[in-house]
Amino acid sequence: KCRTGPLDIVFVIDSSRSVRPFEFETMRRFMMDIIGSLDVGPNATRVGVIQYSSQVQNIFSLKTFFTRAEMERAINSIVPLAQGTMTGLAIQYAMNVAFTAQEGARPLHKGIPRIAIIVTDGRPQDRVTEVATQARNAGIEIYAVGIQRADMNSLRAMASPPLEEHVFLVESFELIQQFAKQFQDKLCGVDMCMAREHGCQHSCISTPGSFYCECNPGYRLNVDGKTCSPIDACADGRHGCQHHCVSVRGSYSCRCRPGYYLSQNKRSCTMIDYCSFGNHSCQHECVSIPGGHYCRCRSGFTLQPDGRSCRATDLCNGVDHGCEFKCVSTEGSYHCVCPEGQQLQADGKTCSKCGSGHVDLVMVIDGSKSVRPQNFELVKQFVNRIVDLLEVSPHGTRVGLVQYSSRVRTEFPLNKYHSADEIKKAVMDVEYMEKGTMTGLALKHMVEHSFSELEGARPLSHNIPRIGLVFTDGRSQDDISEWARRAKESGIVMFAVGVGKAVEEELRAIASEPVEQHFSYSADFTTMTHLVENFSLNICPEEGKGETEIRSPCECEALVQFQTNTVAILQSLTEKNILWARSLAQMTARLEDLEKQIANKK
Repeated sequence: KCRTGPLDIVFVIDSSRSVRPFEFETMRRFMMDIIGSLDVGPNATRVGVIQYSSQVQNIFSLKTFFTRAEMERAINSIVPLAQGTMTGLAIQYAMNVAFTAQEGARPLHKGIPRIAIIVTDGRPQDRVTEVATQARNAGIEIYAVGIQRADMNSLRAMASPPLEEHVFLVESFELIQQFAKQFQDKLCGVDMCMAREHGCQHSCISTPGSFYCECNPGYRLNVDGKTCSPIDACADGRHGCQHHCVSVRGSYSCRCRPGYYLSQNKRSCTMIDYCSFGNHSCQHECVSIPGGHYCRCRSGFTLQPDGRSCRATDLCNGVDHGCEFKCVSTEGSYHCVCPEGQQLQADGKTCSKCGSGHVDLVMVIDGSKSVRPQNFELVKQFVNRIVDLLEVSPHGTRVGLVQYSSRVRTEFPLNKYHSADEIKKAVMDVEYMEKGTMTGLALKHMVEHSFSELEGARPLSHNIPRIGLVFTDGRSQDDISEWARRAKESGIVMFAVGVGKAVEEELRAIASEPVEQHFSYSADFTTMTHLVENFSLNICPEEGKGETEIRSPCECEALVQFQTNTVAILQSLTEKNILWARSLAQMTARLEDLEKQIANKK
C-alpha cells in the first residue's frame, strides 16, 4: 500500500549506553534517510524526534520544523543520553505528549495516520506490552525496529499488527542504512523486491519503480549485478584487529599473539595475568609478562636464588642514616630511636631532652538521626573544647575530623588547618548528616584514610602518637570488633566517648588498654563537659586533684618514647636471632658433609 498523503511520524530512538558512538551515527543517518524521502511541511508530513535511555528527551516536536534542513541540523546535534533502556517510558511519552495537539499532531478526526518508529538495540528494562497496547488503541501505528542485540519478543509486543509488516530485526548497525531504503518503500511506495523475482544472492534493495542487489559485508557484487563473491576483509586494513586478522568466507576474525587473549570487543588483545592464577609462590610481588611471570621484592629486600623468596636488606648498615642515637632496620626501611626520656625531633634523626607532647588526633563523631540537630551542636562544642586544650601547629599537634551515619565523610584531614581558630571555625560549619549508625565503617575509614600520610599523619618513624577519639550515642548497626582491633594493632591509641544510649560493650571494644582510662560515658548531652577533662588527663596527665602536684614536663612523652624504644629493640633482637639460627643451620649442614667425607675415606 502506497501512502502518498500526509503523515504524523515520531522517531523514538534508543540512546542507551549499549549504543556506541559510531553506532548512534548510523541511527542519525537512518532518520535523515527516511526524512529525505518524505514530503515534509505543515500541510504535508510532520516529523518529531525523541530519544530515551533511563529518561526521555524531546529533540523536536511535530510542530517545531517543517524543512528537511532544519530537521537534519537538529538530528546532528543530538547528544546521546548513555544510560539505561526504558522503552516503555518512551512509548508512554510518545502517547501522552508527542502525539498531542499541543505538540503539533493533527486531530484524529482528520484521518492523518500517526506513526511511531521505535529503534532499539537491546532488551527493555521496563514493561512495554501494556503501554504499547494503550498506544495502539489510541490510534498510533507502531513500527518496531531492532538492531543487533534487540529482543524479538519485546519487538513483537510493541509493534502493530500484522507483525510481519511492522517488526524488523537488523543484524548490525552497518546494515541499518540498507534497511532504511526498504523502510522508505514501506511508508511511501511499492516494494519492488517483493513484487517480482529479483534473483539477488544476498539482499534486494527496492527503489521507486525498480530495485538493485547488494552483498553482505565481506562480499562484493559481481558484474552480473546479482551474485556475490567473498573479499579479503583483512586486506583493506579497516578490520581494527590489534594483533592478527584472519579472513574467513565473507568476514574475518581477530586473533592474538601467544600470551594474550581476545578482549570482549573481539578486536583488542589483553595480556594474560599469570599472577592471577594464584600458583606463582612469590613471597612479595608477582609481575606478569607475555607468556609467563617473574617475582619481585619490595624496596629494601633482595630476591633469593630460588627466584621466589625475599630477604630484608639491613639498611642501617647500607646507608648514611644520620641517626643521632640508634638506627633500627625494618622491612624495606629504617627509623631512628632515642634513649629513654628523650624525644625524637621532627627531622626524624636527632633527639631532644624534653618533647612537647604533640600528637596526631582524629575525632570521629556520630551524626546519626538519633543524635538530633540541637544535640549535634553540643557535640561540636565538645569537639572545640578539646581543641582548646591542644597546641595546634604544622609541627605540633594536628587535628582531623570525621563524621559518620549510614556513610562516612571526612570533614577535614590532619593537614587541612594549622591553628586552633581555623579548626574551631571549620567544626562549627560542619553540617549534620542524620540517618544510620555505621560505627564499624567509620573505624575502617579512620584506619585506612584518616591516619594516612596523604591526609597529614606524620610517619610512624617520627614517633608522634596517633590518637583516635570515637564519639557515639547509640548501638552500631554494623560490626565494630575487626576495625577496632585493627586500629589498635596499627598503633592508634583509641578513646571511646559514649552518651545516652551508647552501648558500654562497644565502647570497651573500641577503647585501648587500660580500658578504664580510655573510655568515658555521660547520660546526657548537656553534661558532657567532665568528659573533656577526663580526655585531657588521659592524653598526658599534667595536674593532680586537690593539692598541687609537681610533674616532669617530659613524663608523658618519656612513657610513650620508652614504649616505642622497647618495641624497636625487641624487633631488632628478633631479627638478629633469625640470622643467628640460619647461620647455625648452615654450619651444622657443613659439619655433616665433612663427617660423611671422612667416613667414606675410612
